[in-house]
Amino acid sequence: MAEKIWHLKRSDLFEQLSADELAQLEARARVRRFARKSLIYLPQDAADSLLLLADGRVKICNFTADGKQAVFTLIEPGEVFGELAAVDDGQREEYAEAIDDSKVILIPRDEIQRLMQSHPHVTLGISRLLGLRRRLLQRRLSHLMFRSNRERLILLLLELAERYGATASEGVRLNLKLSHQDLASLIGSTRESVTVALGELQAAGLIRHTRRQIVLLDVDRMAREVQGAPPGRPASLGSPPLARRPTT
Repeated sequence: MAEKIWHLKRSDLFEQLSADELAQLEARARVRRFARKSLIYLPQDAADSLLLLADGRVKICNFTADGKQAVFTLIEPGEVFGELAAVDDGQREEYAEAIDDSKVILIPRDEIQRLMQSHPHVTLGISRLLGLRRRLLQRRLSHLMFRSNRERLILLLLELAERYGATASEGVRLNLKLSHQDLASLIGSTRESVTVALGELQAAGLIRHTRRQIVLLDVDRMAREVQGAPPGRPASLGSPPLARRPTT
């Protein structure tokens, strides 16, 4: 399937593979489509594949002790997830849910391990991804402990600007669409509280917020408010760390 191998070739994990190796990877990989709000995998499912998001959006979540959804991270097209399957043959510890209609490429665990043994750049890419996700989770947890809703939201917006921001004439535009509930789940808050905080930030001239579109108007001022560093220079297309987005 030409479309499948195109997505595999666009991933930084696999871009150095030869044509024969890509063909073997394509032969082992499977494509599955998931409707909006459907579950891709659940806790205690076998961690038997690495997943590459071709189209759509996915969130990686779990439930808190009081039954609320906690979102660990958002997955955009071109990003890999379920990466623990590459190093651990146990069970999933979280669940993945399609935010929009999504297309996912599933790569068997033994195929990824074969590539890791023969291609150091694949091993390095997986290691970097594991480290990145761990750092993001640790940072998110530390932000939740002693911060107000407004501060948590600012910290999240700065984090998203670093990963998905694109320089615009008026500031930094976030190249992903997030509902108020999405933002609330990412910072351990409520939709109503996020709506209030977004209004405050817009009134203060820190952001411009329209329908599911956020532009950070003054990232330096936002960083000073939470005593943090401004985000690194945003990628021109908000590319995820391990993969380039398909051009359109």
